[in-house]
Amino acid sequence: MNSAQSLITTRPEIRFGKPCIVGTRIAVQDILSWLASGMTNAEITEDFPEITVAHIQAALAFAANLEGRTRQLAA
Repeated sequence: MNSAQSLITTRPEIRFGKPCIVGTRIAVQDILSWLASGMTNAEITEDFPEITVAHIQAALAFAANLEGRTRQLAA
């Protein structure tokens, strides 16, 4: 996960602090949405040349890590 973390940054002045790919304004959420809509890694990297497969994998790892920390509290 450490290498994935180095590819993602959170800065308040970029996309209102959403986690983004370093050096871009492309949010992790954007990548997840593209994948959920059926885009392939090849289509994403073709449409957004600043994104690599490593960036896509980092976005997935980031989301998996976040999901792993999610807890539901009893009312």
